[in-house]
Amino acid sequence: MSDQQQDVGTSSELPYEHSRKGAWADFAGTFAGVMLIITSCFGILQGLAAVGNDKLYPEVADYLYEFDLSAWGWIHTVLGLLGIFVGVGILMRRGWGQITGVMVAGLSMVANFAFIPYYPFWAMTIIAIDALIVWALCTQYANRA
Repeated sequence: MSDQQQDVGTSSELPYEHSRKGAWADFAGTFAGVMLIITSCFGILQGLAAVGNDKLYPEVADYLYEFDLSAWGWIHTVLGLLGIFVGVGILMRRGWGQITGVMVAGLSMVANFAFIPYYPFWAMTIIAIDALIVWALCTQYANRA
C-alpha cells in the first residue's frame, strides 16, 4: 500500500467535503442563504409599502407594540437589507454569515411577531420561513462539528 493510499483511508473515511454529512451541511447552508434572501426581499417590499402608504394596513386599537406604520416600515426595510447582505454572505460560505444569519432570522421573527395584528397571515408565514432558516443554519453547524 502506498503512502498516498494510507493518507486517504478507507472509503468510509471520506474527507468531510465528499461525505454525506458534508453534502447535507452544504445543502442546508445553501437553502438557508437563498431563503433568507427571498424573505428579506419580501420584508423590503412589506416595509416600503408601509412607508409609502400608511393606510395600506388596518388600524389596530390598543396594541402593546403599536408604532406608527412608517416606523414598522423602516424596521422591516432595514432588516430586509441586512438579511440580503447576510444571505449573500451565507451563499459565499463566509464564516460570519452563519451566526449572523441566525441572528437576522431571529430578529425578523420578533419583528413579524410584533406585526401580527396588522397583517396576521403574512407575518406568521414569514415567522415559519424564518424558523426554517434558523433550523437549516443550526443543522449546518451541527453537521460540520
